[in-house]
Amino acid sequence: MAELYPPIEPYEEGLLDVGDGNRVHWEVSGNPDGRPALVVHGGPGSGCLPGMRRYFDPAAYRIVLFDQRGCGRSTPHAADPAAGMGANTTDHLLADMERLREHLGVRRWVLHGGSWGSTLLLAYAQRHPERVSGIVVNGVTTTRRSEIDWLYRGVGRFFPEQWHRFRAGVPEAAEPGDVVAAYARRMESPERAVRERAAADWCRWEDAVLSLEPHGAPDVYSGRPDDARIALVRIAAHYFSHGAWLEEGALLRDAGRLKGIPGVLFHGRLDLSSPLDTAWELSRAWPDAELVVVDDAGHKGSDELRTRVRAALDGMRGHG
Repeated sequence: MAELYPPIEPYEEGLLDVGDGNRVHWEVSGNPDGRPALVVHGGPGSGCLPGMRRYFDPAAYRIVLFDQRGCGRSTPHAADPAAGMGANTTDHLLADMERLREHLGVRRWVLHGGSWGSTLLLAYAQRHPERVSGIVVNGVTTTRRSEIDWLYRGVGRFFPEQWHRFRAGVPEAAEPGDVVAAYARRMESPERAVRERAAADWCRWEDAVLSLEPHGAPDVYSGRPDDARIALVRIAAHYFSHGAWLEEGALLRDAGRLKGIPGVLFHGRLDLSSPLDTAWELSRAWPDAELVVVDDAGHKGSDELRTRVRAALDGMRGHG
């Protein structure tokens, strides 16, 4: 088992009005006088889990978790078709993070997250480097269109039968590159059965891509509760069909803005969904970051990876 800290409960939580009819759920646990740290969850649209608190020393950290717009305990929830997606973009999420920082009276914080969370925290740190005291990432992504194309088309070379089934879920997609946008349109259907079917097909594909990994549940996507699965796919397809509203390659190009911020980048060598080359490129563009490749891990991680992430966050306790 991974060596993590014991489970803890939040001592404070709330819903922050971030405008556009959205209220973002946040919670704080650990030491009220400790070093602030923000957990940036993946997906986009996954929401936070209680286990995310366990990577931090509760005696040393003031641990902040928040559910990004439309998911988790934030409102309105993207499983509701009446919840509009027009005010749910990367820029909105970055502004929400800043508003939360101000609301909690945080001057600088350590950022931790993985997968989509790494994209979002990198974008935040490049926009507000003076607000970041350290970064620990597990599962590096920058959500370039090339990375999206790999995950929803290119990696199908390893799973041709499953990718054929994934594409067949949106027969209206004229070209392979249109599949993500077609799923995004299906997730806006007023008919719940259409949304449920599209979400199930999407999650079955995501699980197939991770199916060769030696660790983790086989249904990490498909096994979510119905509303959580629908919200995840609706938000993810919305973001990925727009390239996350990021200029292609911008997070690698602008990695120099992170100069002086210590970082540790963990990546599983067996991660087919987000191949190692992006983490390697980022480590070369950000001299203050250390890349740690974990040989037995994929996107779902491993006990070794989780233990090492906790140790890296222990090492960030003293960064001001």
